[in-house]
Amino acid sequence: LLKVLTCTDLEQGPNFFLDFENAQPTESEKEIYNQVNVVLKDAEGILEDLQSYRGAGHEIREAIQHPADEKLQEKAWGAVVPLVGKLKTFYEFSQRLEAALRGLLGALTSTPYSPTQHLEREQALAKQFAEILHFTLRFDELKMTNPAIQNDFSYYRRTLSRMRINNVPAEGENEVNNELANRMSLFYAEATPMLKTLSDATTKFVSENKNLPIENTTDCL
Repeated sequence: LLKVLTCTDLEQGPNFFLDFENAQPTESEKEIYNQVNVVLKDAEGILEDLQSYRGAGHEIREAIQHPADEKLQEKAWGAVVPLVGKLKTFYEFSQRLEAALRGLLGALTSTPYSPTQHLEREQALAKQFAEILHFTLRFDELKMTNPAIQNDFSYYRRTLSRMRINNVPAEGENEVNNELANRMSLFYAEATPMLKTLSDATTKFVSENKNLPIENTTDCL
């Protein structure tokens, strides 16, 4: 997957024509195509929301600099909670994208056809595969250039922990419980979280499909 996204060591790969403009699903592709299409329809909105993510840096700084000022604490918390809701949406989309990728891998690596034959025969699915990789690059690029994401989430978790210690009811806790927060922390701690998600999905697909030659998956990528 890394080789594909960095365009390295691919000189010996097979050549085939992929019609990005006119690729339409055949009858045999439609089931997987429709499932993946539902996910991809939301991809552009995810990127737009991530691109417009500005964070609550000012409110957080004010709250940290004036720890005794309850109004500033409330203002920072009120600014962070809806942002964490957005971060939750991004994370949940990564799980949907992972499922979509695994569906495509299943379709594009199955026997008796070779990966190249699959990509030539199932152009609509191949196009969706490329769209997932394009989304992954764009998402991770935006995430890497926006430190507010991790700052906001770290502040959210610290404040939530302090509220629990002090037995203060925390608005927003129900939306992101502790288990989900732990998973989100691991996701956003990655420099390229979406690529890591797809890489893990590919590894899991290979381990769960030992009947398939591993070359089918690597050649497809």
